[in-house]
Amino acid sequence: MKYSGVVTPQNVVTMATAAGAAFLVAKTIIAGIKSPPYNPEPLPLARRAVEHQTPNISVRDSGELRGLLLSLHPRLDVYSKKMILHGITRCVYLLDHEASACTYDDIILLASFLDDQDMGIKIQTLNALKAFSGIWKFEIKIQELVPKILEMITSFWDNDVHIAGLRVLNGLHLPTQTHLQVKKLLPSLMDILQLGSCVAQVQVLKFLSMLALKEDLLYDIMNCQVSPEFMNLFHPSQPGNLLFELLVFVERLCEGRLTSHYQSVNWQYNELSLHEILFGEDSRLSDCLLSLIIHPEEQVQIQACRVILKLQLSDDTEGAAASQTDPSLGSIAYDSFGSSAVPESRMSSEC
Repeated sequence: MKYSGVVTPQNVVTMATAAGAAFLVAKTIIAGIKSPPYNPEPLPLARRAVEHQTPNISVRDSGELRGLLLSLHPRLDVYSKKMILHGITRCVYLLDHEASACTYDDIILLASFLDDQDMGIKIQTLNALKAFSGIWKFEIKIQELVPKILEMITSFWDNDVHIAGLRVLNGLHLPTQTHLQVKKLLPSLMDILQLGSCVAQVQVLKFLSMLALKEDLLYDIMNCQVSPEFMNLFHPSQPGNLLFELLVFVERLCEGRLTSHYQSVNWQYNELSLHEILFGEDSRLSDCLLSLIIHPEEQVQIQACRVILKLQLSDDTEGAAASQTDPSLGSIAYDSFGSSAVPESRMSSEC
């Protein structure tokens, strides 16, 4: 048998890529085993200090938070409002007992300052609401503000408003009745992703990743028009946390494409849609992912590996669907990839 036709540059590259992916999958599993339990919202250092006080000593109510809330009034000057709102935020994080004793009327009072004309007061109000959203009894009340916060984020091109507003939204459950509004505002969210600061981009990616889990929003997200330069976000020189959140977002989109609901419809996408940029025939996503599996930060390497495996799984699923239409395609696919199909499916389930 002649092997000159088998040992080709393309086959060598394929084998090297598969070996690299296998190594990263093993690395992912080992990292998952060794890593400590994930704590999504670590307590601030000051709150840790308060909670580690001697349990026999009762914590007195300082009255500071109540005093700040009572002093907050619309007729105050801008500087006083900002300082009081900042003080309220600080107290909520540090004085958990006093914050839990607040009422819905306090939240309503705070929310009224979202309508203030000064941008700095809006931002301080969002920060205070973010602090209160960490207390379970206020979460539903603050959820009622989601439409207003969404409108604020997409109406003002202000980096600090974007960051503060998205941080609030990322800590809340998105009510189903807001999905229609979200669909209308998706282009503005994509603008923040492409043109905002790094911190704003990270926050909007977290929000979009959450939206991608919603079955009725998936098509609208992937049909959003993006600029041809969108793939520049995948450049290895980008900050590691931005690349990680970007890869998480792409993984969520890949998972959405694998659902029975998505595959049951013949979706049509615009030429410059996010779907075509990421998953179209001329997409550069594969090249970008290969450059990221050697990124200096391990979490980026692992997440890039996860996306590669989800893309392979998606290709296998599409191939299986095609083979059901034409039985001859199934035998061709088996002859070409049959030997590697089992280990790849195992890696996908473990990764």
